[in-house]
Amino acid sequence: MKKHTGNEAASKHGRREQRFQHLSDLHLTYEGESREIAVRPPDLSTHGMFVNTSIHFPEGSIVILRFRLTQTNVEVQARCEVRYCLSGVGIGVEFVGLGPEAFRAIENELRLFSRARQSARKWRARQRP
Repeated sequence: MKKHTGNEAASKHGRREQRFQHLSDLHLTYEGESREIAVRPPDLSTHGMFVNTSIHFPEGSIVILRFRLTQTNVEVQARCEVRYCLSGVGIGVEFVGLGPEAFRAIENELRLFSRARQSARKWRARQRP
């Protein structure tokens, strides 16, 4: 499966911005419940993310996400609204309770990840005969 992470991918898929896949320690809790729900690492933007989970959530549901950014090791917790659910695949959520510090941390993480990816591309281009 091809990962779409550039600006062209963002516009092609109707997204406001680029998405990146680089989180660890991801935890999801349905608001009002105490049990954590098993999820796999999502793609992330400053406004939301897609979370892979087999559990169905109705659109409009509120969930709490907690995750650690891999480049900066910052832990983020956010209240999110489910915008869409692909049954058996996952949910698209929008951050509705993300503080300014967490927003800046995600923004910084995405910037660092993008720079690292660009540097790797340049290095690979120089290695070609």
